[in-house]
Amino acid sequence: METVQDYVMVSLKLLGALGLLIFGMRMMSDALQKMAGPQLRHILARMTTNRLTGMLTGVFVTCAVQSSSATTVMTVSFVSAGLLTLSQAISVIMGANIGTTLTAWIMSLGYNVDLTNVVFPAFLVGIVLIYMKRHRFLGDFLFGIAFMFLSLAMLSTAGKEMDLEHNEAVVSFFASFDTDSYLTILAFLGIGTLITCIVQSSAAVMAITILLCSTGVLPIYLGIALVMGENIGTTATANLAALGANTQARRTALAHLLFNVFGVVWVLCVFYPFVDMVCRLVGYNPSIGGQVERLPVVLAMFHTCFNVTNTAVLIGLTPWMERIVCWLLPEKQQPQQEQFRLLYIQANLMQTPEISVLQAQKETARFGVRVQKMFGMVRCLMDEHDEDKFMHLYDQIGQEEDFADRMEMGIARFLEQVSENHLSDETKQKVRQMLREVGELESIGDACFKQANTLNRLQESGKEFTAVQRTQIQVMMTLCDDALTQMNTIMTGHRYEHDINETFRIENDINQKRQQLKADNIRAVNEREYDYAIGTLYIDLINECEKLGDYVVNVVQARFGK
Repeated sequence: METVQDYVMVSLKLLGALGLLIFGMRMMSDALQKMAGPQLRHILARMTTNRLTGMLTGVFVTCAVQSSSATTVMTVSFVSAGLLTLSQAISVIMGANIGTTLTAWIMSLGYNVDLTNVVFPAFLVGIVLIYMKRHRFLGDFLFGIAFMFLSLAMLSTAGKEMDLEHNEAVVSFFASFDTDSYLTILAFLGIGTLITCIVQSSAAVMAITILLCSTGVLPIYLGIALVMGENIGTTATANLAALGANTQARRTALAHLLFNVFGVVWVLCVFYPFVDMVCRLVGYNPSIGGQVERLPVVLAMFHTCFNVTNTAVLIGLTPWMERIVCWLLPEKQQPQQEQFRLLYIQANLMQTPEISVLQAQKETARFGVRVQKMFGMVRCLMDEHDEDKFMHLYDQIGQEEDFADRMEMGIARFLEQVSENHLSDETKQKVRQMLREVGELESIGDACFKQANTLNRLQESGKEFTAVQRTQIQVMMTLCDDALTQMNTIMTGHRYEHDINETFRIENDINQKRQQLKADNIRAVNEREYDYAIGTLYIDLINECEKLGDYVVNVVQARFGK
């Protein structure tokens, strides 16, 4: 009975250590993304079509955040937001697979070196930094890495306490598998895939595999089969994140799956020679056995050789991979009513809130383009004399106004969800700015619709503006269009590349023009050049143009953080 209790306690320690490992890695990854979120966004966003550069970027980012899943989900988010092409994303994912091998080396180190010496100092320094607030993300990172090292030490201790190498039942169970049979290798590959899909952590599966191999009960061939399954199972995270996303994002996730499946297939074709080669690299002979302390290093080395070789083989075939995923996931034709939807924001890609800000920026920039298009429709309405065409265009403007309302609410709700996460101060500021931007953009849409209503009232009255009025309205609208163009230029570029004073200059011209036209209108009505009703409609249009200019200034000021 005592033996059973001992095994229960050791098993609980083992599961608790695995939970602590997953939590520590998640904490460390989140802290690094918050510390370096803007820099990571800029690195990925500035990717070129150079496949080698893309691959190296994937390696760098994954080594930094210690999570290939985080890098992959970031990449899927960028593709969804239109910031990376599919070809660029595939090269980044290849690099992410190489970068994640660093985790395996850290774990193998944990089984050969006592890491507890750095754990408690890391906790002490971490808590001090957290209370300092200014460096709280660095403190979170130290806590995460301390938890990870502590969990590795606990796993090593739990493995020794379980004393599996002297448990005849366990030894007999694993010895019953024929390591020379491909069926056994495939079975363990499937087990590794399934467990990774369930726990959503390839690190946890790697830790279990290293634990079993380091005790000597799990043959190295079966341990490597589990590692291969973990490579396939880890793709589930990106594919789940891409569910419901646009076609390009789903293609990116599928490319990740195909990349790893292809690697597993070719390794299976040369499985035993390839594993024996890896064993020789670290001085381990699988036919003799023993030297269990080298087995964690063998697993880490295999993981590295597998991903590096797979990338070397496939990086030159990136265009073919792109064609295959495009063939497997063809672009579906969207029905007409589907045009009124957010293109770049996908709610289920919220796993990386720092990156979600870029999606919102892209959608906000699209919002700015749509309201300028709406204003262009108002200008066309001004020159339309055919009644049927006038009403058709007027209805379109109404639909655009409804679209602007829904777009404002969609982006605002998304930003509210993003702000519920722990964000860096810079990202929090960007969220506040964008909330202000979308509110002002919706006001521009309202101003355009009010102008359309004014023109509709003119149409219903059966009267027309005079030639002089029409000329002055066109001058005013040209100034407004210039303001909108300048606004969209600023919204789609970097702030430091533009001068806010140009927007103020255009707004000043609009204000002066409005004052001049109001004075001219009073004089013209008094001199009976046109009646009071026409003058009222005329000034209503002019006033809405002036309000539109003010809203544009508010958007630009929000963009500049003023």
